[in-house]
Amino acid sequence: MKINGRAVEGEVEPRLLLADFIRDNAGLTGTHLGCEHGVCGACTVQLDGHPVRSCLIFAVQAHGHQVATVEGMAPSDSSLNTLQQAFHECHALQCGFCTPGILMTMDAFLREEPDPTPERIRSALGGNLCRCTGYQNIITAVRLAADRLNC
Repeated sequence: MKINGRAVEGEVEPRLLLADFIRDNAGLTGTHLGCEHGVCGACTVQLDGHPVRSCLIFAVQAHGHQVATVEGMAPSDSSLNTLQQAFHECHALQCGFCTPGILMTMDAFLREEPDPTPERIRSALGGNLCRCTGYQNIITAVRLAADRLNC
């Protein structure tokens, strides 16, 4: 598979989860494992551009596909992309555990819905749990990123 545009190969057991492959084989630890039942959204990555729970997908299912993780969002090591920058400016994260999954979800959401209402953002966040922020700053950040992307 390709992860963030880089070919990553490995021989794995059929039951190895994509999240574990990303973390252990590819060495990308930004994908977090929370509930490991597909409920919290912390492990969300993009598979061929669509957000998926990497704790519910086997690594072998991603064979031949494109996987995007939070590490691939920023254009360089010294800069953030528009959505990440908006999260920073709007204080849309606290402990940061859920943030990679939320960023992956909202990145795909903004591609499909470039000018969302706060209500649509809240709905799209329904599968991502955050115990720290209360969501309002996240919604504000996504709306700010949408405004900047639509300029």
